[in-house]
Amino acid sequence: MDTPIDVRAIAPVNDNRWSAHFRATLMLGVPLIGAQLAQFGIGMTDVMIVGQLGAEHLAAMVLSAQFLFTILIFGSGFAIAVIPMVAQAYGRGDVVSVRRSLRMGIWVVICYWLLMQPAFYNSEAILRYFGQKPEVAKLAHGYIVIGQFGVLPGLLYNVMRGLVSAIGKAGVILQVTIAMLVLNAIGAYILVLGHFGFPVMGLEGAAIVSVAVQTAGFLFILSYVQGREETRRYEIFVRFWKPDWHAFFEVVRLGLPISITILAEVSLFTAASLLMGHIGTIELAAHGIALQWASMAFMIPLGLGQAATVRVGVAHGQGDHAGLVRAAITVLIIAAAASIIGSIIFAAIPQVLARLFLDVSLPEAPEVLAYAGPLIVVAGLFQFVDGLQAIASGLLRGLKDARVPMIMALIAYWPIGFFLAWAFAFPLGFGGLGIWYGFLVGLAAAAAMLCVRFYFLVRREGVTAGV
Repeated sequence: MDTPIDVRAIAPVNDNRWSAHFRATLMLGVPLIGAQLAQFGIGMTDVMIVGQLGAEHLAAMVLSAQFLFTILIFGSGFAIAVIPMVAQAYGRGDVVSVRRSLRMGIWVVICYWLLMQPAFYNSEAILRYFGQKPEVAKLAHGYIVIGQFGVLPGLLYNVMRGLVSAIGKAGVILQVTIAMLVLNAIGAYILVLGHFGFPVMGLEGAAIVSVAVQTAGFLFILSYVQGREETRRYEIFVRFWKPDWHAFFEVVRLGLPISITILAEVSLFTAASLLMGHIGTIELAAHGIALQWASMAFMIPLGLGQAATVRVGVAHGQGDHAGLVRAAITVLIIAAAASIIGSIIFAAIPQVLARLFLDVSLPEAPEVLAYAGPLIVVAGLFQFVDGLQAIASGLLRGLKDARVPMIMALIAYWPIGFFLAWAFAFPLGFGGLGIWYGFLVGLAAAAAMLCVRFYFLVRREGVTAGV
């Protein structure tokens, strides 16, 4: 039998003042934004350090990182599915459902990691099949067979974030991610480049550091959960072997559409780079700079979207319709304000921003800067619609709504976004800017459809509740 716990000891207390909603959203959202930026910094640090080994090693690093990232990001959909499950159960004060959701979330990501083993160990053949150079594919495979042992603790870490976020303790997530960033930078500096008496281990050293850092991150957050009475009471690992098939398949049923949606968006930006590559090398380099800034800016709505899932999930679990509406409006206002500020900065100093990612002494630098400037200005508009669709997705996940949003996002990303990107770039002759225009329209369509769906779902629940 699951241990009974006094509901009053865990259920959150309602406070529907606007000031309380803004404070709670910022207290949850700011650490999650910081954690996303720190995670982004880990990837940038690896590229900067491995890049000192030469172009071939850097190419292999990019390939292996993208390979593992694709598998990790797809599996993260199952970990993300745990967040609304835990948030709604926490809102109800249902400790048993919190425990079972976390346990089965862990089960699902372990099963997923095991199913991916053939992909890890056949990565060299897969990369060569897709036209990569044999020597680069071999180097990348060496990284992947070691680095894959970091994917599992990375997924487990994301599952445990569901509990920590739901109870409003997101600060620990930021602390752990910053610690991971520092450990990764120090470890890569020592093992990849061979400092302090260690041999130069190259890509293998980078892979070992990645596994160690991901494992440390999971152990840090696990020790936090197990070391505090507030979270230890959930007894996550007591009778861990005991299945709850209803919760298991709910994680799969909710997580699979989220995984497909995330993969569809990630692959859309991969396709953008391929389209830009058809235009020219200068254009592709400029696109890469603009995309770096757009990706960095996206960390803000991404963190706020996670906060939206928790805030809406808790209110929904409590049956607090007014609190749910205010939580949604609050996060939308904060996200819109952040996007407007970012858009103004991008529009005001695009050349300054472009120079931060380019060696201006290179002979092709003036051409790249000239092309990157307008792209960064468009990226400012881009982050507004991209951020809005990320927030809308987070709000819908808080209601455990993922299947219809997946269909809406797929339609917006590909039949609308990708087609218009191609049409604007080539038949209509807008070139690289046309690709960004097309994606701008596609993401705006996704934002509009997702926001409308959330509005009607909330309105329907309000009518049902007699609000």
